[in-house]
Amino acid sequence: MKFGAFTPQGWRLDLVGIDTSDHWSTMVDVTKTAEALGFTSVWVYDHFHTVPLPTQEATYEAWTLMAALAAVTDTIRLGQMCTCNGYRSPSYLAKVAASIDVISNGRLEMGIGGGWYEHEYKAYGYPFPKPSVRLGELDEAVQIMRMMWSEDEASFAGEHYTIDGAICQPKPIQDPMIPIWVAGGGERYTLHTAARYADYTNFGGTLESFIDKSAVLEQHCEREGRDFASITRTSNFNVLIGENAAQIDAAEGALRTRFATVLDDPDLSMNRLFGGIGAVVGTPDQIVEHLKAYEAAGMGYAIIYFAEAAYTTNGMELFAREVMPAFA
Repeated sequence: MKFGAFTPQGWRLDLVGIDTSDHWSTMVDVTKTAEALGFTSVWVYDHFHTVPLPTQEATYEAWTLMAALAAVTDTIRLGQMCTCNGYRSPSYLAKVAASIDVISNGRLEMGIGGGWYEHEYKAYGYPFPKPSVRLGELDEAVQIMRMMWSEDEASFAGEHYTIDGAICQPKPIQDPMIPIWVAGGGERYTLHTAARYADYTNFGGTLESFIDKSAVLEQHCEREGRDFASITRTSNFNVLIGENAAQIDAAEGALRTRFATVLDDPDLSMNRLFGGIGAVVGTPDQIVEHLKAYEAAGMGYAIIYFAEAAYTTNGMELFAREVMPAFA
């Protein structure tokens, strides 16, 4: 199994209390730590306003970070979990991604999804159509990106997007093209798009949901004539790890105190991170046991969020030292 790690960028209130002048160096330090520890990839979110509530805390733009991190890293792969299709035209996004693939010497992962954070859409003036429209746009966007990365002049006339002779130079340097991650578990539309075009999927939450979504994806693959095994299934996990209960309690307390400086109710953040699906709190052995169940269900790649990474990378280091070897 491969492992990726998110770098703090503010969206989940994970740069609170750090001076703006130190934000970039903090993100670079965490990313380079992940690179040195042997994580395969580092990830950012594509959002503009913080969660669980919009605040005045910083949230750094995903593709700006992609370009910047490409220039200051050497081996770690760079991804977005996931790019919101509705925030940028697919032809423009294809051009941006191709440029960053060259800057990074072929280390870009293209994460893409239909989008969900309605507050951001309205705040930034983007249309927020019904899900079937957003996911129809997603399907066409992936087609356009693949065309622009492989054809000298790409033309496409769809229900949602039209391009006419679009040139994308330089082309990505990855062969045959930048890997595409279609994120989301929508069974009718998103997983159908994934079966047609994705190299990776990202869905799940609970183990039961991961198994169910995998079965639906396999059905779509059968209908499309696609080898189900050619798609790597991935999922995200919010990990709070410690050597023992005392370390875990201390880490929880530090996070709660930090969130309380921004939110009247810090439990809003704590519950979002560790009170529901995707949360894994425990010792290394407990986390290995949790992830082994997903591995047995066919998960080949886990993307880990360490909420405290901007302040201490002890959890990330412990995970790399005692969890990752169990999946080598």
